Amino acid sequence: MSNSSLHAEIKEMMIDELMLEESADDIGDEMPIFGPEGLGLDSVDALQLVVGIEKRFGLKLSDSETARGVLRSVGTIAEAIQAHRA
Repeated sequence: MSNSSLHAEIKEMMIDELMLEESADDIGDEMPIFGPEGLGLDSVDALQLVVGIEKRFGLKLSDSETARGVLRSVGTIAEAIQAHRA
């Protein structure tokens, strides 16, 4: 799977799971997921994202430290999924 199609799939999953107002085009690959300078998601959203990533991509984020590292941007989620599949 190419990076761009994986990034697109991650964005679609985020929009579906979190019922985001943004379109996939509005979400940059390196845009921070949390905080005011990014999508501004919160801890409840983080939990839903972890569940969505596990459901859609089979990647388990077993602890909050791992999740924090992975859930920085679409790019970091894609890297984790590719490492998991390798």
